[in-house]
Amino acid sequence: MPIWQKPVSLDQLNAHSVDTAVSTLGIEFVEIGDDFLRARVPIDKRTVQPFGLLHGGVSVVLAETLGSMGAYYSSPEGHRAVGLDINANHLRAAVSGWVTGTARPVHRGRTTQVWQIDLANDAGELTCVSRLTMAMLLPR
Repeated sequence: MPIWQKPVSLDQLNAHSVDTAVSTLGIEFVEIGDDFLRARVPIDKRTVQPFGLLHGGVSVVLAETLGSMGAYYSSPEGHRAVGLDINANHLRAAVSGWVTGTARPVHRGRTTQVWQIDLANDAGELTCVSRLTMAMLLPR
């Protein structure tokens, strides 16, 4: 059974990102499942650090983008989601192609949500694992 409580589509998710850090980095949403969101970021001149590796901060931007959108769309109408805490463990360097993130909820409560975001390179190897805690802002 899908977890989404608001209407959501790839067009909608990508439209939300226009003229933001997300679009500047080339992040694009690519899949919506019953209980997950997937997006990817290119490894190019916008996203690498001086040594040619995907910048760790870009991995965190991808993770927070996925978890935040997941929390928002899986909450009731009128609710909003803001980040409380994020951590990221960088496991493997990525130097070319794309890194794709998959976000799934660990906990969806009334006032907080926790999301697990796994990032992988084109070979399917984990490059980063992240956990995001969101505060759910209730309608006023």
